[in-house]
Amino acid sequence: MEKQAVQRAREAFLAGRSRPLEFRVQQLKSLQRMITDRQGEIATALKQDINRVGNLQTYSSSLHGAVINEISLAVSKLAQWAAPRPVERNLLTVLDQVYIQPEPLGVVLIIGAWNYPWALTLQPLVGAIAAGTPQRPPPLHSYSSIAVYLKDEKVYVKEEKVYVKEEKVYVKDEKVYVKDEKVYVKNEKVYVKDEKVYVKNEKVRITWGKFVNCGQTCIAPDYILCEPSIQNRVVEGIRQTLLEFYGPDPKSSPDYGRIINQRHFNRVMALLEGYTATLGGQSDASQRYIAPTVVKDVPPQARLMQEEIFGPLLPIVTVSDIDDAIHFINEREKPLALYVFSSNKKVIKRMLAETTSGGVTVNDVIMHYTLNSLPFGGVGQSGTGRYHGKHTFDQFSHHRACLVKSLGMEEVNMARYPPQNRQKARRVRLAMRTPLVDFSRKTYIWAVAATVFAFGLLVTLTAILLIAGGLNCTCWRLWQIWR
Repeated sequence: MEKQAVQRAREAFLAGRSRPLEFRVQQLKSLQRMITDRQGEIATALKQDINRVGNLQTYSSSLHGAVINEISLAVSKLAQWAAPRPVERNLLTVLDQVYIQPEPLGVVLIIGAWNYPWALTLQPLVGAIAAGTPQRPPPLHSYSSIAVYLKDEKVYVKEEKVYVKEEKVYVKDEKVYVKDEKVYVKNEKVYVKDEKVYVKNEKVRITWGKFVNCGQTCIAPDYILCEPSIQNRVVEGIRQTLLEFYGPDPKSSPDYGRIINQRHFNRVMALLEGYTATLGGQSDASQRYIAPTVVKDVPPQARLMQEEIFGPLLPIVTVSDIDDAIHFINEREKPLALYVFSSNKKVIKRMLAETTSGGVTVNDVIMHYTLNSLPFGGVGQSGTGRYHGKHTFDQFSHHRACLVKSLGMEEVNMARYPPQNRQKARRVRLAMRTPLVDFSRKTYIWAVAATVFAFGLLVTLTAILLIAGGLNCTCWRLWQIWR
C-alpha cells in the first residue's frame, strides 16, 4: 500500500498535475475545509493521547488558528513566492533575462511527531502543497490517535491507533533511508542573568514553556543556567507559578498533561535517579504522571544533562558569570533554541553575538515558533532545514538558476573567445563584475535623494525662467508706453 501511494505521487509529479498554481490553491483550500469540519474530533483525539488540555474548545481554536493562518498566508502569497526572482546582471548579460525560478523539488515524505502531531505534520504539509510537491505524510510516531495521509491527491483524516518505531532519517545520494534508532535533539538552554531581571513575567514564561504538554516540547527549556546568587529566587518563582497554573495538586489539574507512553515514562524517571527533587518529584506509573519537577545544583556531567529530557524535569546549573555561561553553551552541541533573560542590553548582545542556535528568544520562551515570518529549524546536530510560511515553500522548492540569452550582439562575447591576450582579459574582468549597478539600500537612498534634488532644481529653474520672462514682457510694455 505504501509503495503504491509513493508510485501514485511520482506519477502525479511526472504528469505535472501538482505544478499549476490553481491546483495548489485548490488543495490548500480543501485542507482548510477539512480542518474546519473536523476541528472537534481533532481536539478529542489529542485529549485521548496525552491529556493535552482540559478545555478542548479553547485548544482546538488555537490549534485551528495556527494551521489556518499558515494556509491563508500560502494562498495569498503563493503567486509571489512562485514567481521568477530577478537577480543582478553584469555587462555580459545586461540585455539578457537572469532570474531564479522556484520549482517543485519532487516527491517528499513528511514525518510527523507524536508530541504535537497535528501542527508538526500539517504545517510542513501546507508548504509542500504550496511548492507543488506531491506528498506522503505517513502514520505519525508512537500512539497518535490522528493519522494524516494523502489519497489520489486529496487530503483525508483518519482516526486510528498507530504503532511505529522511532525513526531517524538519513539522506544519501538523493535517496532516503530509515534506520530504527532513537532521535535526540540537543538541549534547549535558558540563561538567566542578575536577580533584578527575575521578576514575575520571567518566572511565568519559563514555567509555562517548560511544563506545557508535560515537558514534551522540542523547544521547551531543557535546563537553566543562572548565577548562584539567584538560584533560590528562580526556584521560588517557579514554585509560586506552578501553584497558580495547576493548583496544589497538578495531577488533578485538567491543564496538566501526561507522558505519551510507559516506555518514555520509565526513561524520564530513570533520568531522575540519584537526585533529590527541589520541587515535585512525585509520579504515578498507572497514569504515566510525573509532577513538574525542579532539581538544583546539577553538575554539568550529570546524566540529566547528557540528552534531551523531553519530560517535566528542569535541572538548574549554576555559572559564575556570562563568560562561564557562554563557554558552557559553546562547548556542547548547538541547541535548537536558546533563551536569554536579562534587562542588560550588553548581556543580550553578547549572548546573541557569541553563541549560535537554531533560534533564539530574548526574555521569553518558545514564542519565536509562533511567527511564520521566522524560519524554524536547527543547526548542526539540532536539525537540518527550516519551515514556516515562505521558508517552508523554499525548503520544498528547487531554486533553478535561469539565464536566457539572445543570439545577437555577438560583439559583446568576442572578448571571451580565443585567441586570448591581456586586453581581452581586462575586458572580460570588467564585463563580469557583478552587480552592474549597486542595488544596496545606501545607493537607493542616494538615488532617491538625488532625484528629489534634481526635480527641485528643475522646478526652481523653471520658475526663474517664467519670472524672468514675465519681467521682460513688463519692461517692454513700459518702454512702449514711455515712448
